[in-house]
Amino acid sequence: MKRFLKKITRLFCGLGMVYLLLLIPDPKEKTAFVKAGEKAFTWNRDAQWVQMEELFRHARQQSPALVDSAIRALKLIAGKRLALLEAGGRLSSDSNWVLAENTFFSMAASVAVRPAELPWFINYYNSLRNLIKERSRQWQLGDIGVRNTVYALAYGLRAAVEEVLLQTDTVKIPPAMLVKNEMSATPSAQIFGIEVHSGDLLVSRGGAEVSALISRGNDYPGNFSHVALVYVEEKSNKAFLVEAHIEKGVAVSSVQQYENDKKLRFMVLRLRANLPLMMADPMLPQKAAQAMYEKANSRHISYDFKMDFHDSSAMFCSEVASYAYRGKGIQLWQSQSTISSQGIVNWLHAFGVENFVTQMPSDLEYDPQLTIVAEWRDPATLFKDHIDNAVMDVLLEKANRGESIGYSTWKLPVARVIKGYYMLKNLFGKTGIIPEGMSATQALKNESFVAMHADLKKKTEILAGDFIKQNGYRPPYWQLVKLAERAAQ
Repeated sequence: MKRFLKKITRLFCGLGMVYLLLLIPDPKEKTAFVKAGEKAFTWNRDAQWVQMEELFRHARQQSPALVDSAIRALKLIAGKRLALLEAGGRLSSDSNWVLAENTFFSMAASVAVRPAELPWFINYYNSLRNLIKERSRQWQLGDIGVRNTVYALAYGLRAAVEEVLLQTDTVKIPPAMLVKNEMSATPSAQIFGIEVHSGDLLVSRGGAEVSALISRGNDYPGNFSHVALVYVEEKSNKAFLVEAHIEKGVAVSSVQQYENDKKLRFMVLRLRANLPLMMADPMLPQKAAQAMYEKANSRHISYDFKMDFHDSSAMFCSEVASYAYRGKGIQLWQSQSTISSQGIVNWLHAFGVENFVTQMPSDLEYDPQLTIVAEWRDPATLFKDHIDNAVMDVLLEKANRGESIGYSTWKLPVARVIKGYYMLKNLFGKTGIIPEGMSATQALKNESFVAMHADLKKKTEILAGDFIKQNGYRPPYWQLVKLAERAAQ
């Protein structure tokens, strides 16, 4: 019996020693610093958002006839603004761009209470955004002022449309919005009822907390967190999506798998048919997509947590697209993405990111080589998307005030054992709950980050529910941010 007890004691002592050894923290990483000279975009238009909400409140109290009269007057002004931009608008500094946007915001406040006007409003929106894309081909997007203008216009117009959609959700609006039919010679397929062509790029937004971090943690906060490259076989017309996932690296998905993977929104982007290389070879997108498809099937390519698009030994989602087209002579992301807020850099660095001049999914929308073909939103989760973003914006404000992402030290030994087990599975092509390339410590920090977001989101949702009861309408985005700030106190 004594011998048995000694063995048990030794076993527990040995396990205790192993546990203590596994408690030793990772070597302290070097602090990541932002690139000097870069600066995050700021709106500085709080007064305008307040005015928009006041106009909306006022319109809700007016008779339908008065609101219709106001909309007719705004339509005339909007039409004149668009005509002036079509005739001129060659420079990003043309004052008519800002005037057109202001008129659009004013219309949004009235259209939000008259949903019958939505079709005209959305058609006008698409006309204006297509003109922005067309004119931006001649603008120097490397200039910070020009880039700010393009972002403010494109992002601002979308934000206004979505505020209208959220206030008129009693009207059934198709989730797919066709924007422009850019011609393509490559094979086609259907995704969520939208015709896509081989070589198209799908920028999307998932429902996970890290998706919100990727889309908002940028000098130009956006709506998208992921990029997938469409490949359609010529003979069978079978479509595939080539994309990089944190969990498994670069992989090929079927259309069914892509549609089943939770998405709040996505946008279809296509190379312009009149680009010189496209005119010389209209099948260039097909060749780029096929080459990437074959590369993904030929070997395992790990996920690139460092976000280094110069090194293709591992790839993140944007890099899949840029690598495929770079091989055919086209450089996407002509203006590289920058992340210059030190707090955001610190948080991303905690998950393994080392490059903060990179290629972010949302910024692909502003590449003048690409046409926006269509946009799809899940109407049922659009408000969730806005709450997620507002919560993330507030969390990133906390990051910039110096708050760090911690983790449970006592869980570290268990996480390391789990990581070791899945490292063995990775050798045989299997995935695990801790992704390849992510350390046990980073996984625990991710767990803390998810819990942080979930807690603040729950509190914000309660306050948003109270806002709806008190005011009779959903809180617009700027109010959601205020509610999240209050919930974070």
